[in-house]
Parts: sequence; structure tokens; C-alpha cells
Amino acid sequence: MNKYTVLLVDDEEEVIRGIMKKLEWEKLGFSVAGYACNGVKALEMVEENQPDVVMTDIKMPYMNGMELSHHIKTQFPATKILIFTGFDEFEYAKEAVHLEVEEYILKPVNSAELTQVFTQLKSKLDLEISEKRNVETLEKYYLESLPFLRANFYSMLLEGRIREEEISRYLEEYQLSFAGPYYCCLVVHTSVSHVPEGMNPVLLTTSVRKQAKERLGERWQAKVFPYLENIVLIAQMSCESEITELTDDCDRFCKYVSHVIGAVVTVGVGEVCGNVAGLAKSYGSARTAVSYRVIYGVSRAINMKENVPQETGPQEQTDDTRLSYLFKMIRLGSEEDITEAVSGYLHQAAFQDRSLKQYHVDIMELISALYRFTVNQEIAAEVFPENMKELYARLLDMDAEALQSWLTDISLSFHKELLDARNQSARSFITKAKDYVQNNYTDESLSLDGICQVLGVSNSYFSTVFKKKTGKSFIGYLTDYRMDQASRLLIETNDKSYMIAKQVGYTDPNYFSYVFKRRFGVSPSRYRTEHIEGDSSGER
Repeated sequence: MNKYTVLLVDDEEEVIRGIMKKLEWEKLGFSVAGYACNGVKALEMVEENQPDVVMTDIKMPYMNGMELSHHIKTQFPATKILIFTGFDEFEYAKEAVHLEVEEYILKPVNSAELTQVFTQLKSKLDLEISEKRNVETLEKYYLESLPFLRANFYSMLLEGRIREEEISRYLEEYQLSFAGPYYCCLVVHTSVSHVPEGMNPVLLTTSVRKQAKERLGERWQAKVFPYLENIVLIAQMSCESEITELTDDCDRFCKYVSHVIGAVVTVGVGEVCGNVAGLAKSYGSARTAVSYRVIYGVSRAINMKENVPQETGPQEQTDDTRLSYLFKMIRLGSEEDITEAVSGYLHQAAFQDRSLKQYHVDIMELISALYRFTVNQEIAAEVFPENMKELYARLLDMDAEALQSWLTDISLSFHKELLDARNQSARSFITKAKDYVQNNYTDESLSLDGICQVLGVSNSYFSTVFKKKTGKSFIGYLTDYRMDQASRLLIETNDKSYMIAKQVGYTDPNYFSYVFKRRFGVSPSRYRTEHIEGDSSGER
């Protein structure tokens, strides 16, 4: 039996506790995920927990129930909303219909009425999930594949096998529209290791593809098609800066399919290109980005420019698959993985039963491949310091054990260099974000969207890294910083609370007092009195 979560919102805690006691939630198929006493706090909890149902009052401080409902429907359209209120006014009811609110319930609410409402809502939620998971629907959709010519065109486009002057002819013949003017490839990877019970992996991938087409395809005028066991989207943008919004949309999509159909999905976001011919390069970078899920985690979007260390040249090319695997482990693996990859490479056929001449060629190719790797990955020259001729002679003089030790050491040093580069990049923009807060905390409009626009990164990437590095969300950090400044001003100045509120970025003095009390446990005026009296008694 499906079980759903409910968030209760009312500024009267007694009302919430009464509702919690009135219903047998478990029997109805629901559980109360929590409650909030105002719309602002409720929206924070919705963003954090994404409940299936929000039951809210209308009249509340800081943000009323209608404003809260509008935000939820805009950002989390799958969430169901119930409004219970003492206001029987036509305008409220009309707005509730416009927002597609499930029920508009007048207080006082009795248990029988609430039981009926949640019973009907449970049936509706079950039906929606059943439709998404219905095997027959998925099988039918699976058979409705793209025409062969279009599928073949997309494949050749990603592989760079179509000359630029021929692209317009293909588009016209296959009736395809690429208005652009900017494009970006997305690679959607669905894990086959995490499949819901009773669901066929092929049908699960088909369902993810269907959801991608519905939730990303229309917004970004995207071409959606399967390619090499993944789903690829060619998104279209009006300007390059929309890449951060696209990344955030992809991040929300990953969380959405995880919540709705239980799929573990990662989206690799490629480089932006200014013409259709550039999609081959964009696809290559998106495929590289999605491979970094082993480092940055699954069920999220990974933007090539934001997460993956930049490369100034093509990827290392070698016929030796084990050497390619070693380079992959240097970028993505652990120290143990790297050590094993070195051993596997040196013990393969390339270094066994070969003539002395061929062995010399193998060593030369190894040095060349390592050097290309340092150039492509922008690894500092100090990591690879020897003169090439001297290094070549030194390696030829090594026995097998010494060669393995040398290759292991230099591979681990490359790995450390790349890790340091990633960490330094993250620390750099975290420092910039903190500096920006210190210089602009008085600006009431300072927000997560604003700081991301200043830094040129997406909300999803910035929020993840900022929380990981500081232990706080950006809004939490900003709020704490403002409260610290407010507490200082209360002690050091005689300014009124409403004046201090404005000085630290709050236009609503009541909301400032609410946040201050939540942080320090007392009101601003009480805080000033306690600290000034405390200082005075200390002086005596």
C-alpha cells in the first residue's frame, strides 16, 4: 500500500495538534511529516522534504496560505494542496479553484469530514502513481519509438559524422526544427542497479524517457531519444546564461523521478554550443560529466563547466584499453583503484613476451600518453618534472617492480593534483560568496538566485557545495550573519529595533523579531536589556 506524507500549516499550534489527533493517519495511508506556524517556514519545509500533501490555513503571518499555495504549485506542481480556513469568502474560494486546490474546507473541521477528504485524496494519489507505473502503458510507449531516419540522424550528429554544410538538408528532409540559437546536450543515465520491485529495467528506462520528454522536452524545446543505453536530450536556449537554469531544471527532474517512480537518475549537462554542428562536442562533455557521478553522487545533475575539471585538448587517445582505464581511475577512482589499474596495465600483453625493441616503443608510448594526460587535465608541470629523454632512459633501466612503483607514485600524484584543483575551485567561490554576504547583507533582495547569478553557477551545484563545505545552507548562513550583526548593533547602539532590522536587510520588523527570537531565544529588546544589564553589573 502506498503511503503519503502530509505537512500541516497553521499559526495556531492547538489547531494543528487537534487535527493530528482527529484522524487515524496510518489507516488512511498517510503520515504527518511535520507542521509549520507560518507560510515562510512551511515553504522551507516543502523545499526540504517535498511532502505529497500540504494542508494550510489562509490567515498567517509573513506569508498567507494563498501565497504559499501559489509558490508550491509553481515549484512543486505534483504536491496536493488542501485549504482549511474560517473565511467563507467568494474571492478566496475562486482563487483556490484557480490554483487547482484539492479541497477548500471551512473551520471548524470534524473528523468525519477530514477522513472523507483524505480517503478521496488517497485514491487520487494512488491512481496517479498507478498510471505512471502501469506496465501496459509503458510497453505501449516503448513501441512508439522515433522513426528510423531521425534516430540515425541524431546518432550521426552526436558522433560528428555529418558535415556542417549538410545539416540544413537533413533538417529539412526530416522536418526537424532547431531554432536555437544555442544548444546543449544532456545525457540521462538510469541506474539498472536500483530498480523498484516488480519493474522491468527496460520499462523503467522507458518511463524515465517519457517523464524527461514531458518535464524537460517542452520547456527546452528538446529532442529526446535513446542512445548507447542512455537517454539523450538536445536542449535549445535563447542565450548562453540559461545553462544555469537548465542545470537546476535537470536537478529537480532527477529528484522528481526518484520520488514518483523510484528511478535513480543522473543527468550530465554538456557544454553550450552556438550551432548544431557543435553538438558532437557538447555530447562528449555531457557523457564525461555523467561519468563523474561516482564522485559527486547520483540523483542529481552534473554540469560539465561547474563540476568537471576543464580540459584544454582532446581526451587521451590510445589503443590500450587498460591504459585508458588507468586514466579513468586517476580521474574518478580511489587510491586502491589506481594501484590495481597500474598493476593490470603493466601485466597485460603489452609488457609481456615482447622484443627489446617493442618494449622500448611501449615505454615511449607510455611516457607520451602520460604527458598528454597532464596537458589535457592542466596538471602542474612540477608533477612531471624530468626531461623526456632522461626519463625515457631511466625507465628503460628499471626492473618490473621499480617501474610499477614509479607508475603508481606518479598516477597517485596526478590523482591528488586533480582532487586539489576541484577542492580549490569549490573553496574559491565559497569564499567569494561569504565576502559578498559581508558586503551586501543589508540588501533586502539578497537571495540564493542572486548570489548564483553573481557567481555564474547553478542553484543546485552552489547549494550542494556550500552546504558540504560550511555545514549550512546559503540562506541559513545569510540569516545567521544578519542576526550576528543585529545582536552587535543592539548592544553597541541605541537604535530602535525597526531601524536595526532595516540595517541588516529586513523590511518587516515583525519578521525580523521572529527570526531573531528563533536564533537567540529572546526578543531583540529583551536581548538588549539582558546584555546591557549584564555588562553594567560586571563593571560594578
